[in-house]
Formats: sequence, C-alpha cells, structure tokens
Amino acid sequence: MAAQVDRARLTRAGYVALTIGAILMVSPLLWALLLSLKSNASLVGNSGAAFHPPYTLENYAAIFGNSSTMRWLLNSIIVSLCTTAGVLILASLAGYGFARLEFPFRRTLFVFVLVGLAIPSQAVILPQHQLFAWLHLHNSYPGLVLPGLVAPFGVFFMTTYMRAIPKELDEAAMLDGASRWKIFRSVILPLTIPAQSTLAVFTFLGSWNDYWWPLISATRSNMYTLTVGLAASQMNYAQTSGLGFLMAQAVFASVPIFIVYIVFQKQIVRAMAGAAVR
Repeated sequence: MAAQVDRARLTRAGYVALTIGAILMVSPLLWALLLSLKSNASLVGNSGAAFHPPYTLENYAAIFGNSSTMRWLLNSIIVSLCTTAGVLILASLAGYGFARLEFPFRRTLFVFVLVGLAIPSQAVILPQHQLFAWLHLHNSYPGLVLPGLVAPFGVFFMTTYMRAIPKELDEAAMLDGASRWKIFRSVILPLTIPAQSTLAVFTFLGSWNDYWWPLISATRSNMYTLTVGLAASQMNYAQTSGLGFLMAQAVFASVPIFIVYIVFQKQIVRAMAGAAVR
C-alpha cells in the first residue's frame, strides 16, 4: 500500500514538473504574441504593458499593408516546398542505395556523407556564391533551392531507417518477380512514411527559417524570402516601427511552421518512437 502511495506521489510530481517545464517553454511565445497585439506607442519604455488591454491588430495590418509581404511569403513557400520535396526524393533514393544495394566504394561514399555532417554551410559559402554567380543563378528560385538539396543528414537518416527494415521483404518481392525500382517504390517507400514526414518537417523548418543564403543570393526585393524581407523592412531593430511590429513579424513568420507541425505531429512521434525502439 505504501509503495502505491509513493508511486502516485512520484507520478503527480512528474506531472507538476512537466507542467512547469511546458509553461517555461511556452512563455516566450506567449510573450511575443502579447507584444505583437499592443500598439507600438504603448510599449515605448514599458514592455510590461503587454499584460494589460487594450489590444490591437494594427501591427499585423501594417505587415499586410506592405505590398511586398505576400510576394515574400510566396517566395518562402515555393523555396521551402521545393527544397523539402527535393530532399525527400534524393535522400530516399540515396538511403535505399546505401541500405540495400551493393556497389563499389559504397562504404567510402557513405563516409563522405557523414563527413558532410561536420562541415558547416558557412565554410563553403564563398565558393558556393562564386559558382552560382558564374551560373547566373542568383535572384532565381533554382539559386535559392539547389543549395538546400545537399542534405547529408537526410541521407544518413533515411539510410539508418531503411537498414532497420527486414531484408526478407525484398527477397519475397524478388521471388514474385519485382524489380529493384518496384521494391523501392511499392515495398520500402510506404514503410518509411513516418521517417519521411519527420525529415520533411525538419527540412521545411530549416528552409523556411534560413536567412544566411537567401540574404546572399537574393539581392532584388522581389526575390526575398519572408525572413530576409521582414528583416529588410525593419533595419534598426525596434527603432523604426516599434517592438510590437517586430514581434508581429516574428509571429507571422512562425505561423506556417506551427501548421506544418500540427499536420505531421503523429508521423513525427511515430518516427521518433520507432527510432527509440531501434
């Protein structure tokens, strides 16, 4: 009886600790949301005014009042979706090759992929910029998308996931006369949907929040992504349009990420649970 009481107390303590941790993690987001709903004048010298009404949507109206905002939003959507689709296709094909096929220098090539995980993108930014300038790809969608397709983590992730799939499935499909392509498309690929969903969310998140490369590659305002465009419209932190407007920009840029996560959260949890089991 005493053991059950102790277990119940530990369970309640765990719930309390998790609740406190969740509140601490969510509080910055709520703080930013409240600030975005206040007029810039009321926040001058007193950010604590965010906790008191009245609230207003004038900061969001100012964002949509900028004629370029929707163009930047469209650019971000196109770049992020194309990058995500390309990474999923290439990483799935490469993962299947490394996990299932035997070919010369397979291990050596996979080591090169792992080495790519240790190389920061900033280390290759100069030759990358010169290459795209020589190809006249700056200020274009291919120029914004192609660098994001180099995803060593995606290849590593899909290879690891596919290696955990029993090879007996391939052998059974081969006995039925299936080709390698059909095995990949009809047998292996459907089993990797949780992993692909997780990789898609991470890739979309990274592409959507990317600021460094779009800042270098897109020099014309009509090719800005949302992160670069919003930063360009607020050149001097909160001095130009106010703290409320700055927070409204942050909230506006974060909304698509929340939508993507909510849509794919079941697949993400399933993939993480499968990875933990493996």
